[in-house]
Amino acid sequence: MVYQAHPQRYQTMEYRRCGSSGLKLPAVSLGLWHNFGDATLLETSRQLLRHAFDLGITHFDLANNYGPPPGSAESNFGRILREDFLPYRDELIISSKAGYTMWDGPYGDWGSRKYLIASLDQSLKRMGLEYVDIFYHHRPDPETPLMETMRALDHVVRQGKALYIGLSNYPADRAREALAILQDLGTPCLIHQPKYSMYERWVEAELLDLLQEQGVGSIAFSPLAGGQLTDRYLNGIPADSRAASGSQFLNADQITEAKVEKARLLNEIAGTRGQKLSQMALAWVLRHEKVTSVLIGASKTAQLDDAVGMLSHRQFTAAECEAIDAILNRAN
Repeated sequence: MVYQAHPQRYQTMEYRRCGSSGLKLPAVSLGLWHNFGDATLLETSRQLLRHAFDLGITHFDLANNYGPPPGSAESNFGRILREDFLPYRDELIISSKAGYTMWDGPYGDWGSRKYLIASLDQSLKRMGLEYVDIFYHHRPDPETPLMETMRALDHVVRQGKALYIGLSNYPADRAREALAILQDLGTPCLIHQPKYSMYERWVEAELLDLLQEQGVGSIAFSPLAGGQLTDRYLNGIPADSRAASGSQFLNADQITEAKVEKARLLNEIAGTRGQKLSQMALAWVLRHEKVTSVLIGASKTAQLDDAVGMLSHRQFTAAECEAIDAILNRAN
């Protein structure tokens, strides 16, 4: 059956201006890090993407190495885009990244001009696109001069292969340098993608203020701390969970009793708000205007419903904020 997007899709979502740019992003964006590679049935990925767009999620976030195996998420997304979403291409924000290991040898990693431009060319080919809306440098390179990396990002915009430039995982000091270089080159940074959740608050020390001051948007990845800020682990580690799977990104050792106790207490507050813990955790990341969007993953359409449902109650009272801070400040 030919896909036709839901006619009411733009009434579900809240759209927030990305820094001082002219671009607005949905408050909830969908990341294709997991569940879109060759290990997932294509029809499952297709249903997730269709459902997300029907809910007004217009931003799909990828990277060269998403899968598994690396590259397969972009290839599968490209097929679904061609078969389902081509009529809607101009309603979508599609992003990709390069900065982690993608191919063997010295030119398949980090931040050289050689790697970044070659990687974007490969990503465009896999997805069947002429351009991406946002192209990120995925992580800072300790060896390549920052000027070289930023010049490569500026170059792909001037080539028409990307409309906007983003940074990811840059600490505040490196971000400040990078933003200044991009500004001087005439291709200002649109957005920064840091890891940010109730359990990982490093961005609050300096980075979020810097981005706001510079007119740069931000999109928080891993806002649910890999599932720790859901009800998934409140009563032990389920056999089918990520923590039980041997994932390098979340293992059973990280699910400590102290963390579980925090999650239980947070879950009680969420209950008084009429929300699931996952919904409250997303709302908390969006509680101020410094964060443009939360980037979620999903393996079921119900998770998308929950995330978007959070938008109807994303404000916090001062008392709720104090209670949440008290819980988060408990020792791990």
